[in-house]
Amino acid sequence: MAPKSRTPGAPVTVTVTIEGSDLPGRVCGEGGGFPGYANVHVGVQRRGKPGELTGVTPGDAERAVWELECAARPGADGRTDLTGPYVQGGPGDRFVYLSWGDVGPAGFGMFRRAKLMLAAVDPEVLAEAARTGRLTARLGLTDAKGHPLCARVVPPAIEWTAP
Repeated sequence: MAPKSRTPGAPVTVTVTIEGSDLPGRVCGEGGGFPGYANVHVGVQRRGKPGELTGVTPGDAERAVWELECAARPGADGRTDLTGPYVQGGPGDRFVYLSWGDVGPAGFGMFRRAKLMLAAVDPEVLAEAARTGRLTARLGLTDAKGHPLCARVVPPAIEWTAP
């Protein structure tokens, strides 16, 4: 069932599902400027709170899945704008951080982040997500060197769809 808005321009709820595959492993060795880590995990970072993560998943899991409740509304530029507790950045530059950390006695020690660029989602896909209430991202979580994925992630490294 598609979400309904009561007034034009009112936000509708969109569930953003991030499906990660090909995780790099719990142990990521040294090399190529990478210091190496022994208990690697990944989670989604809350906006403005780098130490607050949801869905922390071991780096050797078969897959990682996160579901984030977001609000969708028309943006000033005419594109659908997504906001929510796990959506970072300003209008026209929204993204979600996947934070990689080494989990030890002191907790989660972040060492790397991947920036999933919502701003790079096709405008038609975003509009469809606002109609259906669902947006799905699929991506591999290991970079070409075998390390945890980092930096800006845009298509074709990530596939965004709305049913």
